[in-house]
Amino acid sequence: MRRLVVVGEDSLIVEAITIALRKSGEFSVVGHINRLPASVDRIMEASPDVVLIDEMEHLEPTIELIRQIKLHGRSTMVIVLTLSPESAPLDEMFNAGASAAVSKGTNPSALASLIRETLEGRLLHVYKSADRRSGGGAPSTAEDSVLSGRELEVLRLVAAGATNSEIARKLWVTEQTVKFHLSNIYRKLGVGNRTEASHYAHVNGLVSGGESAVAR
Repeated sequence: MRRLVVVGEDSLIVEAITIALRKSGEFSVVGHINRLPASVDRIMEASPDVVLIDEMEHLEPTIELIRQIKLHGRSTMVIVLTLSPESAPLDEMFNAGASAAVSKGTNPSALASLIRETLEGRLLHVYKSADRRSGGGAPSTAEDSVLSGRELEVLRLVAAGATNSEIARKLWVTEQTVKFHLSNIYRKLGVGNRTEASHYAHVNGLVSGGESAVAR
């Protein structure tokens, strides 16, 4: 069972996340820290596979904690719960070594599924903000969008007319996870909704298996 440490400032949030992850039966929660700044030595003593950080009120302590964790354990995956939809803070987190960012609005019961998806490589581990794309606009090719394998699966099902609940059942994930994937897909393809995403998939040949869109 994978080992996980939860780090955050709000003891109630940290406790709720810890309880939800333990109930999932998918992770061994080997530590939860709600007194910050957190000691990286204390975190790494638990030998975690994953550190889940509830983003702090000020960005810089979060960034520094990510850097220090990655410095001490390169194989340790860092996932951040964030309120930041803007590209700049997300860029900083990913440049520091974060593997994924999840909205703080995510129900704690859905976190286990999202963490598992990340660990299994079904979420893209390299964030690309809009201003990093050539020309600063929407990607012009499937390769530019760099969808993960799971995102491509979701996109194909959307293009086939499947609802979120149908996609969740087919892929054995929660609807919250499907929504998370769709949010990433919309951002990467430069579209605003599932209709536009479906159109993009058909126009660019992704429905028939455009392998260049799969992150490897």
